[in-house]
Amino acid sequence: MSEPTTLALPTPGEVGEHELAVYLGRSIVEEPELPVGSPIILLVVGDETAAGLGGNAVWGDLRMLGAELSVRDAGLFTQGLAIANWHTSYAFSPGSGRASIPDAAGWTRRDPGAGTQSGAESFPRTDAAIIVGITDDDDRLLLGSNAMWEKNRFSLLAGFVEPGESLEAAVIREVFEESGVHVVDPVYKGSQPWPFPASLMVGFRARVARGASTIGKADGEEILEIRWFSREEMAAQVASGELRLPGATSIARAIIDDWYGGELPDGGRW
Repeated sequence: MSEPTTLALPTPGEVGEHELAVYLGRSIVEEPELPVGSPIILLVVGDETAAGLGGNAVWGDLRMLGAELSVRDAGLFTQGLAIANWHTSYAFSPGSGRASIPDAAGWTRRDPGAGTQSGAESFPRTDAAIIVGITDDDDRLLLGSNAMWEKNRFSLLAGFVEPGESLEAAVIREVFEESGVHVVDPVYKGSQPWPFPASLMVGFRARVARGASTIGKADGEEILEIRWFSREEMAAQVASGELRLPGATSIARAIIDDWYGGELPDGGRW
């Protein structure tokens, strides 16, 4: 059995020069490398500093490693990536356009200039998005292939919630826009922070409306192909490598596995 994947936790002194520091909180569980009450700080470093760090550790991708980490480490990785992405994307005051500066231990950005926007704070934002497992009367699952993916990768349909829209309304609208399929009865299944760069994925199951067509048509822009899968078809194509699914880190895979009734032959790899 392979050793579990864990985060390397160097001290700030071991890291040295950094571009941003964010206080993430204190540990609340006693562990050998992190006693209760230990402060946890995110340090964002440049390429040169990053190249000198590591030792026996290697840099990793949250999509690839999330399912292999403990709850603590997955949470730290997700929180750190989300707040770092926000600082990168919102380096300027939305009110004045001036460069803002980190404040409140990294949890706000402040406009340092003079005038009406002086001292104005910006707070981290999270964009709500829905993701939905759609089934028909034969209990087949609808998957789509995104234009940004390789051709054999398929996942659930998803999209951002628009202003003034409920989550349930977003499910119905997004599915129709991307596939041309009418669905009803969205049922909440769970949620997942998805910091790529700043989403909260809200998971649903829904079914094709009674009497509605299951043929549908991909929108041709975001989704290039849609396909219905029975459990037998999905398992066979995953086993042969013909079909690639989202990895075990994602809520998409959790909803797919829930529909399938267990683990598929790829072992949850990304």
